[in-house]
Amino acid sequence: MLERDDFKKRFHSQKPIAIHEFIYPLIQGYDSVALCADVELGGTDQTFNLLVGRHMQKEYGQTPQTVITMPLLEGLDGVNKMSKSLGNYVGITDEPGSMFGKLMSVSDELMFRYYELLSSMDMAEIDALRKDMEQGGIHPREVKVKLAMELVARFHGKDAAVRAREAFDAQFRRGEVPKDIPEFAVPGDMDRAALFLPRLLKETGLVKSASEARRLIKQGAVSVDGVKVVGEEISLGSDGAVIKVGKRRFVRLV
Repeated sequence: MLERDDFKKRFHSQKPIAIHEFIYPLIQGYDSVALCADVELGGTDQTFNLLVGRHMQKEYGQTPQTVITMPLLEGLDGVNKMSKSLGNYVGITDEPGSMFGKLMSVSDELMFRYYELLSSMDMAEIDALRKDMEQGGIHPREVKVKLAMELVARFHGKDAAVRAREAFDAQFRRGEVPKDIPEFAVPGDMDRAALFLPRLLKETGLVKSASEARRLIKQGAVSVDGVKVVGEEISLGSDGAVIKVGKRRFVRLV
């Protein structure tokens, strides 16, 4: 266990190591014994646990498995690995429009990491695309569109990818409101002449809390029918008002 760099450093610096941290790799390693595994595939963050499996197989008289590790995919923030718990992920069950929009939000540098790990293009094609972009032959946005189209088509089909691109262009290049946005029925106990916006945003599901709503209002990230909101109360006239939070969150009030 102390061959693991993290454990070794903590041991020598007299920092505690919880017993479950030792148990976890043992349990995962025993999976390899129970399955008589020939090969185990995992991310580079699992290398130590995979090697424990090899060690345990030796102890049980088995031929140690071959370990194959794969690089980790950074999330949309470009810092942490892609994780649902961190909210920096693209889900394979995301709607086509959401998937397309998330992929278009990655940085120009990160998108080539996505090309390398997710695209069906080979490295020679990816290198040529990168060189073409760096020399001004193709705009970075079009390189990103190409990636988003490929990945949306993989999970939803080519037609869905085309519609997702058209919707994205309409929303972000021409400033149009998406056609299919969720509707929210304003509760009867809310005063339509003086709606308390933080509560409304929370109940629509556009934000997780009223405090988040207040912060976004202060940042100028909330608008109603295209007009930026500056206060916490709004007056709602006829049905159909569209609230927008950030770049991609919409709801129509009814």
